[in-house]
Amino acid sequence: MRKGFTRKPQGDEPATRVKNYITRSGLQRLKDEHRFLLSKERPAVAEVVAWAASNGDRSENADYQYGKRRLRQIDGRIRFLTKRIEAAEVVDPEAPRAGQPQTRTFFGATVRYANAVGAERVVSIVGTDEVDLNRNHISWVSPLGRALMKSAAGDSVVLQAPGGTEYLTVLEVRYERISVEPFREPPGSEASAKRLPRRR
Repeated sequence: MRKGFTRKPQGDEPATRVKNYITRSGLQRLKDEHRFLLSKERPAVAEVVAWAASNGDRSENADYQYGKRRLRQIDGRIRFLTKRIEAAEVVDPEAPRAGQPQTRTFFGATVRYANAVGAERVVSIVGTDEVDLNRNHISWVSPLGRALMKSAAGDSVVLQAPGGTEYLTVLEVRYERISVEPFREPPGSEASAKRLPRRR
């Protein structure tokens, strides 16, 4: 790559300088994926690459080309996870709170609110690595997360969403355990295949 296309790091790199607020189970999921990639998936793919390389001409060897590309993807994901884990600041939604933090919406809160037509919804405010819309887990930096932040039951908040402006009424703020989906080995992973090619 020519020097003109490289980017010098700016003062505050988001991945390393900004705190990564996360729940304990969310951090565990990141650590489990990191461990899986380092101890199982990467060695399994590296073995396939070594086997493919021993088969001769690498320029026309699809197994070798795919394996090398997959290794680059794995290494990129490992670097990303390492930075996220190092920047992690665990927040326990169940930890005792006193005063305003007990009744106001902060990271880890589960909030019940209604829109202008009275339709109710419940969301839990989690870290950016824990977002799961099927479980109604939203990021604390999302437009909805930001709109709800510091609100209490009875407050009206304004949501500036891409689809337009919405007016929401906060009905309840509580702090309870937030269940994060644990990491599971992907079914198509090389490590789960358990049928590595034999070396010749």
